[in-house]
Amino acid sequence: MNKLLLHPATKPLLFALALLPFAQLLWGALADTLGANPAEALIRGSGDWVLRFLCITLAITPLREATGWSALARLRRMFGLFTYFHGLTHFLCYAWLDMGLDLAAIVRDIPKRPFILVGTLALLLMTPLAATSFNRAIKAMGAARWKRLHQLVHATVLLALLHFFWMRSAKHNFGEWSVYAGVVAALLGWRLWQAAQRRSKARGRAAATS
Repeated sequence: MNKLLLHPATKPLLFALALLPFAQLLWGALADTLGANPAEALIRGSGDWVLRFLCITLAITPLREATGWSALARLRRMFGLFTYFHGLTHFLCYAWLDMGLDLAAIVRDIPKRPFILVGTLALLLMTPLAATSFNRAIKAMGAARWKRLHQLVHATVLLALLHFFWMRSAKHNFGEWSVYAGVVAALLGWRLWQAAQRRSKARGRAAATS
């Protein structure tokens, strides 16, 4: 599997697949196949993919450690950037199709509606992560500070989950949300368990040398 993941064609193929949801929504809008409310279909469809790509990005490290497929690490940055891309698309669909690109109206609307507020906060938290996702940024910041900054992804996924919950609460439809919540709980729970394991080992080493 590592050889397959390191194949030169793997990244371009996954890039094309990651772009496919946007292409489908764009084609649906151009071909008028998004149903009776195309604006809502675009806003919700693009938003769904933000949460999906957040889950995919967070799943790479536990999957890599569970399987030994170390080459998965080279894909994490790309999926993270696609998360941000779909987040920007989602926000622009709201700003254009819901608010007519009226900046003053958008600024007034965001704090009035909690689900839009937390969604906007999630996008803002993703912005420095996307801006520092390159090797030069890691070198300039130092690995330790870069890692601390990128811990914001955990707050981002929780805000995105809350945003999705409030979106679904209007229609009392929590089935899909529950699936995402379960996946996020498992991914974050694994990270908490790993952190606890590291602290336990550090205490063991400290006790052995004291």
